[in-house]
Amino acid sequence: MDHIDHTAVKQAVYEIVRMIPRGRATSYGAIAKAIGYPNQSRLVGRIMSQAANESEAVPAHRVVNSQGILSAKAAFGPANQMHQLLEAEGITIINDKIQHWKKVFWNPLDEILL
Repeated sequence: MDHIDHTAVKQAVYEIVRMIPRGRATSYGAIAKAIGYPNQSRLVGRIMSQAANESEAVPAHRVVNSQGILSAKAAFGPANQMHQLLEAEGITIINDKIQHWKKVFWNPLDEILL
């Protein structure tokens, strides 16, 4: 892969994350595929770790790993904040894993026209 325009990628990631409906979640990898960088899920994760610094809200709590595990919860904020935000939207979490992941999973490639 050649040069990645990090500013454009960051904007694309945040644009998609802002589209995730309440009560649904997606993965870093699904976002990476949707923006045309299918092997850059870690880059998406790094971008998501900066979401709290954005002036316009980014619902970062709705982005988890490909198995529905709250893998970034430690970087997210106060203890259990990610868990609490997801549960407030009706998502059940047990042992840091979203239950009924296939039902909760929101695939940007299926849900939005890019």
